[in-house]
Amino acid sequence: MEGPTGVVFPAIEGRRSTTALGRAVVADALRAVDPVGARSAEHETDWRHAYLGHFRRLVEAGLLSGDAAVTIARDGLASLHTRMRVVDDGGHEHGLEEAFSAPETHPPLGTATVRGDGPVEREFTLPYRGDRLRGDDLRRRLDAWVTDGVVEPSCAEAVGTVLDNPDWLDLRDQRIVVLGAGAEMGPLTSVLRWGGDVVAVDLPRPEIWRRLLRTARRHGGRLHLPLAPGAATDDDQTVAAHAGADLLHRLPQVARWLDGVDGRLVLGNYVYADGATNVRVAVAVDALTRHLQERRDDVALAFLATPTDVFAVPGEAVRHAERGYACRGVGRRALRVLSAGRLLHRNYPPGVDPGVNDSLVPQQGPNYALAKRLQRWRATVARECGATVSFTVAPPTRTRSVLRNRALAAAYAGAHRFGIEVFDPATSNTLMAALLVHHLRTGRPASAHPWQDEAYAAAHGGLWRVPYAPRSALGLAVLLGLGGARA
Repeated sequence: MEGPTGVVFPAIEGRRSTTALGRAVVADALRAVDPVGARSAEHETDWRHAYLGHFRRLVEAGLLSGDAAVTIARDGLASLHTRMRVVDDGGHEHGLEEAFSAPETHPPLGTATVRGDGPVEREFTLPYRGDRLRGDDLRRRLDAWVTDGVVEPSCAEAVGTVLDNPDWLDLRDQRIVVLGAGAEMGPLTSVLRWGGDVVAVDLPRPEIWRRLLRTARRHGGRLHLPLAPGAATDDDQTVAAHAGADLLHRLPQVARWLDGVDGRLVLGNYVYADGATNVRVAVAVDALTRHLQERRDDVALAFLATPTDVFAVPGEAVRHAERGYACRGVGRRALRVLSAGRLLHRNYPPGVDPGVNDSLVPQQGPNYALAKRLQRWRATVARECGATVSFTVAPPTRTRSVLRNRALAAAYAGAHRFGIEVFDPATSNTLMAALLVHHLRTGRPASAHPWQDEAYAAAHGGLWRVPYAPRSALGLAVLLGLGGARA
């Protein structure tokens, strides 16, 4: 049976093991800063379940200093780039670093540009629970989210600044590259609504491109998309049938196409795949990112971080959670006793600053955690090198990928009982697009420590400020969510 091609995991004793790679990369990332933690990761025998503690340790070890955090990020990226492999169409295997130096065997991609027929909007508005908030109504919603602990105050301030500067929405001076253009979480629709230029990359699947072309026609921006060599552009159906590019298997071809795009590139990483493929495509995107950064001096980066990860959080978030914990009473204590202490742990030890919020969800698995951590590492290293980086913690969102997991879908349905707000995709991606605009227009310099950059403008849905450690409430949220669904 033929093996996988494109970007692949390294073979160890004849097997391409995701577990072996995960252990090795985490150990390599920790080795210089936390050698004890590195040895612990290397010798972990139950990676599938115990990875949670090792990914937390990556954050905790980085809190020693800004240099420690950057070292972990650099070493983690170096480990992935050294270890991951590429298998070409002929079955020949070589290192990831050689992917762009090998002779190009595929002809260059063409380009189709679709100009929308709709109006261009110059006012930031936010879809929310069947309404579209603007002006003072939107400011009141932002204030309410801050009061309820759903977003960080810096998030509301950043969006408020965009409201005050509607001309910032004119992104015609940028080329917003949306890798994973068909994803629910991404700025494509917002940028087109504001009349900007979107460079879209996704798989050559006509159903994806038909939907994206319909979106482009409704709004006032321009959509640039890759076409199979020599394909016609007679009409949207023909374009959709031949559009798309494969990052996993045609990485040099995609790189050459993007390198030919005129104007400042904002390389937005919104890719997602199931299981181990998520790591493969995440590594492919990171290799593409580094390649374009080496060839061009105008590349900005954009990422959306998952809230279900480990983050260092400001002392004010810790104090907010502590105030909530102090208000809980007999019911909490009874559940703690009945569960032998497994349920409803406090979110943070009292008085810590920064706190460590551990919202990793076991159901998402170590491959998902590694793919998302890779993006955080790239953001840290790029920011340290002076690049413009938009990195934002996005809120829990009812995306299709989440709702396919029954346990996560139930937990999201019951999350409001614990003060966590789960967003609809349209609300999330529009809010995140506003924060992208803010980052691009203000060009925030790096903070004293990378954790502060990660925490800036976070819209975590409440996970950082609820009284209880999220995993200690997860089981109850699932039960309450299932109960609500049955009702």
